[in-house]
This record gives sequence, C-alpha cells and structure tokens, in this order.
Amino acid sequence: MRKPNLIIGKKHIILACLTLILGVAIYMNYAFSSVEEEITAENAMSNSMEAANYGDAAFVSAEGENDYFAQIRLARMTSRDEAVETLSAILGGGDLSDEENAAYTSEAITLSALSESESTIESLIKAQGFEDCVVYLNGSTANIVVKSDGLVPAEAAQIKDILLTEVTIPAENIRIFEVK
Repeated sequence: MRKPNLIIGKKHIILACLTLILGVAIYMNYAFSSVEEEITAENAMSNSMEAANYGDAAFVSAEGENDYFAQIRLARMTSRDEAVETLSAILGGGDLSDEENAAYTSEAITLSALSESESTIESLIKAQGFEDCVVYLNGSTANIVVKSDGLVPAEAAQIKDILLTEVTIPAENIRIFEVK
C-alpha cells in the first residue's frame, strides 16, 4: 500500500496565509458593520416604540453628532481599505489561477463601486438640503443615517429615490435613520 504524497510547497503556504488574511478581513468588516447597525438599531428602537414602515424615519440620538458622522466614515473607510489591501496582496502573490485572479479582481471592483456609490449618494442627499449623512451599502442592503430636525415621509421618499438612482436594492432592504 502506497502513502499519498503530501508535500506542501511554499506556494501552498502563501496561498493559505493569504486566504486566512482575507477571511479575517471579511469577518472584521462584517463584525464592525454589524456592531454599527446594532448600535444604530438599538438607538432607533429605544426612541421609537412603533413599528417601522417604509417612509417612516427612526430617531437616533447622537450627543456628539459632529463626531458621529466623522467616526462612522472613518470606520467604514478603514474596513474597506483593509479589504482592498488584502485583495491587493492576494493578487500580487502571482500564484493564482486565471479563475481565482478574475474572482479577486471582481471583488476589488465591487468594493470600489460600493465606495463610489456611497460617496455619490451622500453628496446627492446633502445637495437636497440635509446637513449631513452617512450611507452604508453592502450590495443587498442600504442603511442611511441622516442629520435632520424632523424627517417627514416625503423626505424619506426623496432619499430613497436618490439611493435607487445610483444602486438597485429592494425597498424592504432600505433603512433610513435620523440623527438630530
């Protein structure tokens, strides 16, 4: 009986390490976005006892509102930069098949497109007279936090229309939160 050949080469070790790094970056991105969404949702629920329907705005309390938007943008940018850095390291490894290279390149393009869409949507919302906002996109959901002194359903619909001109997301996956 013959033993299977289990020689692990340098390429295999590098690929395993890069895959592990990518997994950690994706998990961290998920964990940070989940924590931010939970905090936002908890604040919204504590300030509003009625069920949220589309067009209804949820109030989110932010004592340091100027810092809130800056911190959220920084956290979003940091997690995206880490993901792009990981993808760049993987693509720079040179040991990838054409299919793997295409998949990682596609993922990098998707991350770039999401970042660009978030910035465009934020600019368009601010152009409509809102003082500040932060947009979170992950492909299938959108969370928008807007600084306003009373978001009416017409303004929420206006924000939704701005979002849908830039990306395609089902209406039930769009959440709009208000920060006063």
